[in-house]
Amino acid sequence: MATDTICAIATPPGHGGVGIVRVSGPAVPVIAEGVLGTVPRPRFARFAAFRGEAGEVLDEGIALYFPGPRSFTGEDVLELQGHGGPVVMGRLLARVVALGARHAEPGEFSQRAFLNDRLDLAQAEAVADLINARTEAGARAAMRSLTGEFSQRVEALVEGVTRLRIHVESAIDFADEDIDFLADPAVAHRLAGLQEDLEQTLAAARRGRALGEGMTVVIIGRPNTGKSSLLNRLAGGETAIVTEIPGTTRDVLREQIRIDGLPMEVLDTAGLRDTDNPVELEGVRRAWQAIERADRVLLVVDDTAGPGPAECELAARLPAGTALSVIRNKIDLTGVAPGTGPGSLGDEVRLSAHTGAGMEALASHLKAVMGYSPGDSTFTARRRHIEALETAGGHLQVAAGVLAGEAAGEVVAEELRLAQEALGEITGRVTSEELLGRIFATFCIGK
Repeated sequence: MATDTICAIATPPGHGGVGIVRVSGPAVPVIAEGVLGTVPRPRFARFAAFRGEAGEVLDEGIALYFPGPRSFTGEDVLELQGHGGPVVMGRLLARVVALGARHAEPGEFSQRAFLNDRLDLAQAEAVADLINARTEAGARAAMRSLTGEFSQRVEALVEGVTRLRIHVESAIDFADEDIDFLADPAVAHRLAGLQEDLEQTLAAARRGRALGEGMTVVIIGRPNTGKSSLLNRLAGGETAIVTEIPGTTRDVLREQIRIDGLPMEVLDTAGLRDTDNPVELEGVRRAWQAIERADRVLLVVDDTAGPGPAECELAARLPAGTALSVIRNKIDLTGVAPGTGPGSLGDEVRLSAHTGAGMEALASHLKAVMGYSPGDSTFTARRRHIEALETAGGHLQVAAGVLAGEAAGEVVAEELRLAQEALGEITGRVTSEELLGRIFATFCIGK
């Protein structure tokens, strides 16, 4: 439990009908006495005057008191719901600070809820995901994470790994016995079952990440292949200027779109070519920065010419591991049927940004590569969750290989321990101060 008391305005800045000052910590009863003249009845809304140091009325509104540990943070919590003007809220917050509270850091209320075992780490992150949800599907998925669906699946994996680890370490302790416990087919069967469960959870987490964080798509290619036309077609409007002059796009253009509920940020970049123009050169530099952060890169090719040496060279220059799709544009000029299929540089989508033919095929392709299905019941997840699950899966795979070959119990036990630690990072069983700082710094103040 914290020894200090924190406070913050919990509603967005600006003018509104209602504004909320939230307070959490041991000094809440003292602050309630100072502002309200009494400590309110727990979990009952009470209309009251909010008073300053000299007894003057700062505002009037609703007071709510939640004694710990039955509160969001696990501490005593007071909410003062007044009129949502910045001056009124500022005066009320200053009064609370004068009575012994300090201004909260971003995400500190949720961090205290985690530290006081009111939420695990995945649930705490789901609070921010729910606030920042860009679609209804994303909000529903965040709510499922907040109620513990993702955490329960992770905890089930941890429990399975723990039980298997106990079995393996017990076999090591009885290595002098005539019975080889690790040779029991049930051990390998249990390990295979854990691997299958983890893969299912990983697939669901990838879909959840797509809903929560969205997908970043970067459009690249030589000048005049139709990159800006493709962005306009995806955005449903004239976002980018389209001309026949090479180098028209000088900067990275961004557009937020949704495809069947999947949030997506689409970036149109300057044509990637050698140039002496300093403005265009800066656009090319920014394009490469965008490529490094992309979930998917769309290499637009003029279908009248097809992928040539320039496209092959461009694909070869992409950072290792870049997910690439080739967009064969201008099929209205070549008469090729729209659709998808394999190509020399990767998956290809045949379309016409001018007529719109093949845009449905592109949408289906993008949903497929993200593992997204509209209406799929899943939970939100983040990149760090994916990485932790992949790390745990790697350790289980090594353990399975050792078990099938040398059957070295010590190695199997160590790999299971490492898998257990990786899974523990998701819910916060295994964590560090640095990790907590990075996570809660992304939250809004007051939450």
